[in-house]
Amino acid sequence: MKILSKGIVFILIATFSFAIMNALVKDLSAFHPMQLVGFRSLGTFVFIFPYMLWNKVSIIGNHPGLLSARAVCGLISLATFFVVLQRLPLGSAISIRYLGPIFGAVMAAYFLKEKVKFWQWISFAIAFTGVIVLKGFDLRIDLISFLLTLTSAFFLGFIFTLLRYLGDKEHFLTIINYFMFFSIVGSLFFLNHWRWPNADEWWRVMVIGICGMIGQIFMTKAFQIEEASTLAPFKYMELVYALIMGLYFFDEKYSRIAFAGILLIVAGMILNVVVKKTQLT
Repeated sequence: MKILSKGIVFILIATFSFAIMNALVKDLSAFHPMQLVGFRSLGTFVFIFPYMLWNKVSIIGNHPGLLSARAVCGLISLATFFVVLQRLPLGSAISIRYLGPIFGAVMAAYFLKEKVKFWQWISFAIAFTGVIVLKGFDLRIDLISFLLTLTSAFFLGFIFTLLRYLGDKEHFLTIINYFMFFSIVGSLFFLNHWRWPNADEWWRVMVIGICGMIGQIFMTKAFQIEEASTLAPFKYMELVYALIMGLYFFDEKYSRIAFAGILLIVAGMILNVVVKKTQLT
């Protein structure tokens, strides 16, 4: 009897890959965040685009307007998140960004007419309470960083909503490719802030791109073969990895109250998953 399904294994690989990517972005804080966005996107694009051409996967897609909107939202969310990673502890940045599914649920209710259950609103309130506690008791979270993290989470919510609509209408590689292309182009507007990596930095720059690609592919494959409600709790392993990496590589520690805020955020998001999976209204 298998303890872990293939989908769960895939999501664990994806979250670990993203955690490494996030830690390296923080470690390379001497680089402009948009240069790191460019490296991360290029590392995926150079593998996916030739594969799409070889296998005749549509480059343009059936809904170029919505695909472009998803890509722009992804670029804004990723860019603001990379800025925050260089300013805040890993655990704090990732915890606050977990509000993305809340924004996504509200947007899906408005745009896609999906019903939000009563206990989901309770779970959202718990998560927001956790954010307030974390912001109030972790003095490393300045107002600008906090607002940037909320911006990243807000546009992440837009991404979830657009993916809900595009999921069965577009090939997943078409969706990813749009995101990578727009991110590369967007990063080039900041070319005057780029600098050439030195010998010791090159391997870390390349690993950002590789881990971003691995995380993107395994995350997508996981949600293709397993129900989202089953996978969602394992997505929070990214926070566990971040807390461990933050402690050992960046000496990031939390007070008991700030850590309680993180736990409230995770508890609220897990309750949301449980409510969606059960018959609670």
